[in-house]
Amino acid sequence: MRPLRAFRRPLSVAAVAYLGIVLVAVIFAPLLAPYDATDGDLDHVLSGPSALHPLGTDNLGRDVLSRLMYGGRVSLSGVAEAVLTVLVLGVLSGLLAGFLGGWVDRVIMWLVDVVLAVPVIVTLLVVLAVVGSNETAAMIALGVLGSPLLTRVVRGSTLAVRQELFITAARVSGLPNRSIALQHILPRIAGPIIVQASIFAGAALLTETSLGYLGLGTQPPTPTWGGMVADASTVIDQQPWLLVPAGVVIGLSILSFGLIGDALRDAGARQAPPRRRKVVAVASSEAKPEPGALLSVHDLTVTLPRSEVDTVVVEGLDLRIEPGEVVGLVGESGCGKSITGRALLGLLPEGGQVTRGAIHFEGRNLAGRRRSELRGLRGSGIALISQEPLSCLDPVCTVGRQVDELVRRHEGGNRKQVRARTIELLGDVNLPDPERTVRRYPHELSGGMAQRVLIAMALAGRPKLLIADEPTTALDVTVQAEILELLRKLRAETGMAVLLISHDWGVVADLCQRAYVMYAGHVVESASVDELFDGPLHPYTAGLLGCAPRRARPGRRLPAIPGTVPDPRTWPAGCHFAPRCPMATEACAAAAIPLFEPATGHETRCIHHTQVKGGENAAVA
Repeated sequence: MRPLRAFRRPLSVAAVAYLGIVLVAVIFAPLLAPYDATDGDLDHVLSGPSALHPLGTDNLGRDVLSRLMYGGRVSLSGVAEAVLTVLVLGVLSGLLAGFLGGWVDRVIMWLVDVVLAVPVIVTLLVVLAVVGSNETAAMIALGVLGSPLLTRVVRGSTLAVRQELFITAARVSGLPNRSIALQHILPRIAGPIIVQASIFAGAALLTETSLGYLGLGTQPPTPTWGGMVADASTVIDQQPWLLVPAGVVIGLSILSFGLIGDALRDAGARQAPPRRRKVVAVASSEAKPEPGALLSVHDLTVTLPRSEVDTVVVEGLDLRIEPGEVVGLVGESGCGKSITGRALLGLLPEGGQVTRGAIHFEGRNLAGRRRSELRGLRGSGIALISQEPLSCLDPVCTVGRQVDELVRRHEGGNRKQVRARTIELLGDVNLPDPERTVRRYPHELSGGMAQRVLIAMALAGRPKLLIADEPTTALDVTVQAEILELLRKLRAETGMAVLLISHDWGVVADLCQRAYVMYAGHVVESASVDELFDGPLHPYTAGLLGCAPRRARPGRRLPAIPGTVPDPRTWPAGCHFAPRCPMATEACAAAAIPLFEPATGHETRCIHHTQVKGGENAAVA
């Protein structure tokens, strides 16, 4: 939300101007007030407005204007104490509940329900009975009792924002929860917080003046707005005017707080509804890490909630990446490629779990690890770049600030050293004029520039494995070639391994040494890229290759595999590709198909692999 847009309406401008004038008068009362608040003029008792006393005098001859200025210091200080209490308790508890979830969320929301059940006025009277006329204690108590409403608002907004891709990107980069919550989530939910604070300020002022009217707040001779209303009510039959100044100031102040809150609410963007709580992935396996492998995955099975039922979306997946190797993961949309990449980092969607298998990185099994352990690995061990670069960048932070925090997180250093490293990283990814780019916001970047920034952020932790999830899908052909060349250059310079997730065989052929072909949660074939192109041993692989535009014949329609990838809830019992395969037989649907290894390093999940020819039996139409 852009706050300035909220104040284009005349009423909003008038409300802000009025409160500004009141605050100036209150703060500088010792300099601006014509008299001291307790000075009496016995020659002009209960007088109306005059040149000597612009707003008249009270029953002791005290100047009403001066008492309004001094009284505002007490009344508005009480409002500030209440609002500050609400902000501290409400924002902190709402952020913790919405961001951490789990038992923290349940405990905080239980406390919120308990506090909401407590009657506010009765509690304030009890507090004043215990501590005497201590208005500070009363207003802090009011803030405590009012904080649950803000807690609920902040929690709901946090639940929505934490699902954004740029929050996932921050987690992948290894940022701690504290930095993500304070630097990325809190600025995005500032609008609803300001709205609630302004509305509560009006309610707090009404409560404070009510306590002063009842004589339960600050005691005479110290002036308060509520006390002035009480004094005026005792002489209303002698001087009705005396009720006007304090009443108008109080009423306009409450109205101004409300108008500002309404303006901010109307200018704010709609918040997304909260989503379900994330379920922590837990898994175990007896498998040992493969010798010499940087990453080895064995029998990986992942489930996601679909219609309140946990559904397997990746099943029995094996994968291996050597240090410095570029490996492709190929398949149509919906085959489980991106879910596999996120499972490696412990960043599954809401309710997702690794239910079986092992994920060994540098000999350590990541499956079943605690969040804190995985956080330490993200960015420095494994990094991720996404296919939606602009969605992964925080729209309210400059490029420089976002790269800076990752450099500071992984390498440390003072402000000057961090910024120098940031500019170096942006230069390494071939961004023109890095010194200028650090001052830009994401909306000022093109798709190619945003993707380069994401790559620079991924490199900030000097990772050993980079997961590139469709890094060129949203880019035009020229920029695609530049990004691929950049990845090739960075891999050669840094020695990092790359897992390239893609559906584009041209990209795989250009960059990868080996590739895994994935279909409906299964790896159906794996081999070197040359072997897959020259002699595929699975009908799905052959079908994908036959659909590649680069293999199209002039004058003929581009072939396509009939049908679509099945929903995980309707996977066939046997070969998942059988319903779309022209080579399918009854044996294909009878039972699960194991992996065969017809040649060293070349595996396929097809009982008819000896009959598959590169294009002749391709499953295309």
